[in-house]
Amino acid sequence: MADEHLPTRGEQVQAFLARTPIAQEIGMRCEVMGDEMTAVMPFQQKLIGNFTIQALHGGAIATFLELTAMAQVYLVTEHLERPPRPINITIDYLRQGHAKDTFARATITKMGRRMCSVRAEAWQDERSKPVTSLLAHFKVGGD
Repeated sequence: MADEHLPTRGEQVQAFLARTPIAQEIGMRCEVMGDEMTAVMPFQQKLIGNFTIQALHGGAIATFLELTAMAQVYLVTEHLERPPRPINITIDYLRQGHAKDTFARATITKMGRRMCSVRAEAWQDERSKPVTSLLAHFKVGGD
């Protein structure tokens, strides 16, 4: 019998990001350690929304946070065959996103059979000073 390598959930999350065009466009990657994940959006000049003050585009940060939340849900739910689908998303822009790498983590606040609630924050220099936060609900079960 052949010893087949079954991908870990972390590897499946990495594969999801690799086949998601917008994740590739923003250069998103993630570091998975067990059931925790830190997402990274490396700075790229094309992500600048305001060239005068060198601020990241809000849409790039919002996309990054949405993908981080989706990836976290997918990471911790073994029964999901595909990434979760967004129901609603609220983004709060708290500080200017500067022209530097951005990091994010998501926390599942409630997991139900059909939907889940997720909070996520993005930061740059200090995790205690987030630049943007997200509250989202995703469909995870049923059709």
